[in-house]
Amino acid sequence: MKGNELSTLIELIRKYNKTGDLSMVEKAYNFAVEKHDGQTRKSGEPFVNHPIQVASIIAEMEFDVESIVAALLHDVVEDTDSTREDIVREFGETVALLVDGVTKLDKIPYSSKEEQQIETLRKMFFAMAEDVRVIVIKLADRLHNMRTMKYMPEERQRAISRETLEVYAPLAHRLGMSKIKMELEDLSLRYIDPIGYYEIVDNIAQKREEREKYIGEIIEILQKKLDELHIKAHVVGRAKHFYSIYRKMFMQNKTIDELYDLFAVRVIVDTVSDCYAVLGMVHELFKPMPGRFKDYIAMPKPNMYQSLHSTLIGPNGTPFEIQIRTWEMHQIAENGIAAHWKYKEGKSGSSDMDDKLEWIKNLLEIQKDSTSPEDFMHTLKIDMFSDEVFVFTPKGDVVSLPAGSTPIDFAYRIHSAVGNRMTGAKVNGKIVPLSHELKNGDFIDVITSSVPHGPKIDWLKICKTSQARNKINQWFKKVNREENIEKGKETIEKELSKNSIPVKYINDESFISPLLKKYGFNGIMDLYAAVGYGSTNANRFVTRFLTECKNKQLQEMELTPAELNVPLKVKTTAKPNTSGVVVEGIDNCMVRFSHCCNPVPGDKIVGYVTRGRGVAVHRADCLNMIHAAASEQERNRLISVHWAGDTPPSSFQSMITITASDRVNLLVDILTVINDAKAPVTNVNARTGRNDLAIIEITTEISNTSQLDTIKRKLKALSGVISVSRSRQEINI
Repeated sequence: MKGNELSTLIELIRKYNKTGDLSMVEKAYNFAVEKHDGQTRKSGEPFVNHPIQVASIIAEMEFDVESIVAALLHDVVEDTDSTREDIVREFGETVALLVDGVTKLDKIPYSSKEEQQIETLRKMFFAMAEDVRVIVIKLADRLHNMRTMKYMPEERQRAISRETLEVYAPLAHRLGMSKIKMELEDLSLRYIDPIGYYEIVDNIAQKREEREKYIGEIIEILQKKLDELHIKAHVVGRAKHFYSIYRKMFMQNKTIDELYDLFAVRVIVDTVSDCYAVLGMVHELFKPMPGRFKDYIAMPKPNMYQSLHSTLIGPNGTPFEIQIRTWEMHQIAENGIAAHWKYKEGKSGSSDMDDKLEWIKNLLEIQKDSTSPEDFMHTLKIDMFSDEVFVFTPKGDVVSLPAGSTPIDFAYRIHSAVGNRMTGAKVNGKIVPLSHELKNGDFIDVITSSVPHGPKIDWLKICKTSQARNKINQWFKKVNREENIEKGKETIEKELSKNSIPVKYINDESFISPLLKKYGFNGIMDLYAAVGYGSTNANRFVTRFLTECKNKQLQEMELTPAELNVPLKVKTTAKPNTSGVVVEGIDNCMVRFSHCCNPVPGDKIVGYVTRGRGVAVHRADCLNMIHAAASEQERNRLISVHWAGDTPPSSFQSMITITASDRVNLLVDILTVINDAKAPVTNVNARTGRNDLAIIEITTEISNTSQLDTIKRKLKALSGVISVSRSRQEINI
């Protein structure tokens, strides 16, 4: 069977690569089969089937041998004992680069699954900047996984589908790979909203005969006229994919019967002049709808797409869309970057590939100034994947910007110096406010001063792109650096003091340097400046740093939270009191739960004998108890306690701290999650900090840690949420 799979793959490659040496493909195939031996997928089939199918998808796009080899090997480093060095030795540095680019960062510890996913994406994009084939392999990998996802748990299906819609389908669109984009979208919709998906499928199926008859009439009319004009053309009906229909129904609040561009015809000709000749012909045959004509030949999309689009009134009064393009344009429209990027014996194809991939360079440039995972995703979703508007410079050059962009975004897209000298803007010859939303076809003229006076802080609320926002932030960081350093140092020292952590840790270079490097800081002064400025990434660093300090304290004391549970050796058997806590050696003693850490069933706990107020129950990792254990005098007050096996039903106070990007309905969404978990809220404290960060502290009543963990997990999944933690005693991200 495996031999047949190799033969099929070789046959695919030979269709476009008649004479190339394919021995490396066979070697990679055998290597993958050996390494993945014994591994299976959720379906029960051999795991190696997956990389073979990914390689087949790559071959169908007619990519080079190195790409196919990398596709066969793309999981061996991640899922077997093979290393990058093994790939370099057996298959060369280029193949290793491609494999490494699509390998997840599973083996590196991260504070959350979300951070790991984002960092993996970021790693992939940086590899993509060196070789665009990285992302092509990743898209093929995601496509095959989506095709075979029915064996996954439902929750996992929806999560993967959401990520596909948010990142991979837009990425395929950005690279002009419409075939892959449409299939990814349709497959994602099937799992995210199966009812809506199959409703559209059924509706389309029911009207298939009617639709085909109508399109057939139009094609017959067009073909007859084309023959009369002696224009050689291929005319075909085009089916709109399901997700596109679904999205239009949702955004326009229309039924499927009310959508007029379900009927579509595509005309493919040999030359550009034929495209415009056909356009004139169809406008003569059918009445065009006003405002529904787009010339993507004269003004191609950033993803290289070219075509003429027009919506016309058909024979029976039903509108239909027509697309007119050359064969070359058609290949690019279907396969995008794959149609341009051809490797022949190690040489790249198109000479203008750098221009085609300019947006990747812009992404990397932005990342030099912003290292937080959240900023990276914001950049992807806003700058790279949103709808575009096309505007003109005074010289007539076309500039592509995300929809909703302002003159500020335009100025910083031209150059940071233009943005920093900007005093106003003209749009189509008229002075407009800097908050003016740009439209397709606008001519923009930036009014500048002779000296760089710098941006205004309010511009951060006006601009749309991450590029503009980061350049503005960069200006203010530089201007106020000394002040920010002093402020940041003071802030960190206060946090250390508040958490009873010695200042020595911040000055311990061997301890702090690896963490600084991970978060993209060159030194302690850069950190101070970022904290003083209010950087989100710096706040994440401080949170992680405090956690590391706490762990280091435990190590230095040679104590662990578990060890704090057995300070006394008392053989007396004790009974649980009404609180559900067993105090070793003491019956019927007064027990209270400490408010500094709010322990709940499921937490590791330790008792502290108070003066006249019974035993106070703390979490074992409570800083107060850690410091008590470090004191000879206080240590004698620690006593072993544990939860009773039959803890009586009760409620326990727990404070949750949420850090999030401020937005409309944020608090409503948070309270809805907690309410759905049937956890009564007793207190809410919310405030907004710098950079529009919201800090929300909620005290709620819960039954155990399992209920609390569920709430935390669902809160972390909310849009804009950066971190969720328990009280100030627990520091996590």
